[in-house]
Amino acid sequence: MSSHALHRGAAAGPVCRSARRPAARCSVRAMATAAPPLTFSKYQGLGNDFVLVDNRHSSEPVVTPEQAIKICDRNFGVGGDGVIFALPPVGDTDFTMRIFNSDGTEPEMCGNGIRCLAKFVADLDKSQPRKYKIHTLAGLIQPELLADGQVRVDMGLPILEGPKVPTTLAPTQGTTVVQQDLVVEGKTYKVSCVSMGNPHAVIYSCDGEAIKPGACSPQPQSSHQLAGIPKPACPPSDSNGASARQIDGLDANLAALGPKFERNSVFPARTNTEFVEVLSPSHVRMVVWERGAGRTLACGTGACALVVAGILEGRIDRSQPCRVDLPGGPLQIEWRASDNRIFMTGPAELVFSGALRV
Repeated sequence: MSSHALHRGAAAGPVCRSARRPAARCSVRAMATAAPPLTFSKYQGLGNDFVLVDNRHSSEPVVTPEQAIKICDRNFGVGGDGVIFALPPVGDTDFTMRIFNSDGTEPEMCGNGIRCLAKFVADLDKSQPRKYKIHTLAGLIQPELLADGQVRVDMGLPILEGPKVPTTLAPTQGTTVVQQDLVVEGKTYKVSCVSMGNPHAVIYSCDGEAIKPGACSPQPQSSHQLAGIPKPACPPSDSNGASARQIDGLDANLAALGPKFERNSVFPARTNTEFVEVLSPSHVRMVVWERGAGRTLACGTGACALVVAGILEGRIDRSQPCRVDLPGGPLQIEWRASDNRIFMTGPAELVFSGALRV
């Protein structure tokens, strides 16, 4: 499945057990009829990593959901949080985005993923910094490659009506679910529900107390650590002096707690879940459990959703952009009062390119 395995397989060639023709001749024929390897590039946005495939020659992904699961395996495949395809455009767009999660499910959109996709296509086409119109299952999304290497994405309008998120939790502000009680594992969480084309449950408090940072302590290895992405027990402060401390022990327990939210009956399409700590009206910190991918180092749509929820809860100042610290690094999120559109700015970086048999 990995590129290393491909090279080993190509060197050895297929084994021929037929006694009627020479082994060398059979080997050449077998190799000639084998499917060509899939070329790909791996990109990451704040540690949220994806296998990118140029699929613009076909309207259907060249990889099945089952194959995507194998590709995303961090021990037996390339490793990633999902496989993303650039497909032909729909209507007045530049191309189409589709994504299979690491569990084979297909989400409507991915914030970090669409930044990686825009950078991937720009690198393939050797384009100068520009803006793209990308068709997604969540509608039109418009990322713009900036001169400094960052990608700024017009994420469109948040969806706030409870049934459209979707959630069956009772609305508390008109049709919007803001700080509604949800009991999970004996604890009462205040949940605000926002869709960015995909559903999010945002949590700022539990049992009447705001989420706060806990003491740093050694944690079990995550799949990212096993893949060589370090996650120190007590991360250092960043350049702006904001510590990347873990949040109230939630990061350590996320593998057990996350699925209880993701598959809760009040979320008929399942949900992404963000646990958020407020540092200031323009600076928050979060950990995330993603629907179909589990614990990830970053979630772009989740960062957008938590800023919207924080503004609705009166915790975040809407008059200025908000810095969101994720385990993989910071994003800048702005929910404009003038037109209600949300903008996300962050990095997208090439890790490596290769080819593999699928």
